[in-house]
This record gives sequence, structure tokens and C-alpha cells, in this order.
Amino acid sequence: MLVASSIEQIRTPTAIALGNFDGIHQGHRVVLQPVINSCQTSQQPHVYPSVVSFSPHPREFFTGGKVQLLTPIDQKAELLADLGIEQLILLPFNRDLASLNPQQFVEQILVKQLQADLISVGSDFRFGYQRQGTGEDLKNIAASFGIKVHLNSLHEYHDSNNQAVRVSSSLIRQALHNGEIKLANAMLGRPYSLIGTVVTGQQLGRTIGFPTANLQLPPEKFLPRYGVYSVDVLLEETVFKGVMNIGCRPTVAGDAPTIEVHLLNWSGDLYGQTLKVNLIEFLRPEQKFASVEALKQQITKDCQAVLNY
Repeated sequence: MLVASSIEQIRTPTAIALGNFDGIHQGHRVVLQPVINSCQTSQQPHVYPSVVSFSPHPREFFTGGKVQLLTPIDQKAELLADLGIEQLILLPFNRDLASLNPQQFVEQILVKQLQADLISVGSDFRFGYQRQGTGEDLKNIAASFGIKVHLNSLHEYHDSNNQAVRVSSSLIRQALHNGEIKLANAMLGRPYSLIGTVVTGQQLGRTIGFPTANLQLPPEKFLPRYGVYSVDVLLEETVFKGVMNIGCRPTVAGDAPTIEVHLLNWSGDLYGQTLKVNLIEFLRPEQKFASVEALKQQITKDCQAVLNY
């Protein structure tokens, strides 16, 4: 997977899915599919199936605040590659790009720089200065350059009241914030995962009989609700059941938030290794126990709950 952040790196011609695609959820896959299909059937020698996104996130540019991402760049690139996308193009979102009107954006970016052969977007897509352009505007402008545009209906799921709800990155964040892991995973179409390097922690877990791997994540990674989770841990292509705690460990006077994973039925040295932790179920909120012994008893119950599950 090529991650291109400059014009010189981009491979053309392209078939592009255009948007932020944070999470690569079920709705995003609907938008990606026409790009993947077109490149498999194209009569040209090679059209590169591509995702075109922005760096920094437009919200960061306009507000100055940092956006917490469901899928940081490396993880997004890996997920896209698995789906058949060959390059992730990160357009530098700056004042010049933000000032382009819809016609200019199509001419200067999509036609001249990306040499787009096909474009796929969601039906709610907006672009150009102050988001003036709609999907229909994109379709009409692109048609004058002989470029086909797919406007895709938004993917929906039915909630507990059997109401149709549009899948979105915002709803997935809200579900994770609430600890509704099964709901988030259903919208994603896969388990929400944390990928990071094991670093040295305070090693308190080892002293109470539950050694943990302290996971260092990209700073922009979105964290779900603080608490204890049932997880699957991918280590060297083997999956282990585990218990993960996210939070400040109030029983042992923790301060900064940590992500600690205890692998069941496994022992060894994990320092420096990369772990992929898939969230399966939210077990309980973080809480302060009266004693370390009470904490140990609860962790034993958490481990048994994971094994039973």
C-alpha cells in the first residue's frame, strides 16, 4: 500500500473514493466497492484503485483542536490494502485547498493532479469552499471531463427499536464511548482494535499475579469507555483470549490513563512487540476497590468471565 502525501508520489490514472473514511466501516465499504470493481474490469493498462483523503483532518484545520481517530493512518492503510485499495492519497488540507470552489477542486485536483478515471462518494458528500458542492454537483462537473461518478446510498442498520439508522464514524465513536462494543463492531463490520507496542509500565500486575502488557498507542487513537474488556489478542499470528483494562487504575493510585492487557494461558516477554487487541465485550466500568486483595478477586472473576464467554 502506497501512502502518498505529495503529487510526485501519486500513481496515475486513478479510480478514487473520496472522503475521510475514518474507521473503514460498513458504509465506507459501499463507497469503496465501485472503485475496486472498476479497476478489476478497466480496459486501461492499469488504473490505480485509490482513496483520497485529507491531512490534517479538515476539522483540525478549522478548529485547531486534535481529532481522535478510529483508524490512524497506518491502520487505515492496512485495512484499505486488505480490501484491494492500492494507494492512500493524503491531500494537504491548507488554506489554498480550502478556498477552492467545486469547479476548481475538480479541475485542479481530481482531473489535473489525480487524473481520475472514476470517482465514488457517499450521497451526503460535500466539497469545495464552505462545502458548497454536493454529490450531484460533482457528478455534473466531472461529466464535462468524461469522468464517471458513483453516488452511493448510505449504509443503514436497524437498532433495538427496529429503526433504520445510518452507519457513521460519529455513531461508532458514541457507541465506543458508551461501552457498547457489540454495536460498534456491528457498524464497523469487524472488531474495534487497538494496535500498539508493548512498553515498560509500573509492573504492578506482576506483583498481584496478573502480569499485563502495557500498550503504547498512537496519540491520535480514539479510546473507548474506561473499564475492563474481554479481548482477543493477536500475537505472531496466534490469537489469545485476554482481559484489558483502560483507565487510571484508582485502586493502586494510578494517574495517567493506561492500556493494560493480561493474556490468558500465556507467559513470556512481550516488551517491544506489537499487539493487535480486538475488543469483544465490555465487562465492567473502572472502579476503586477497598484493597488490593479485593482487586485480585475481581480480576479473577473477569478472567473467568472471558473464558466462559
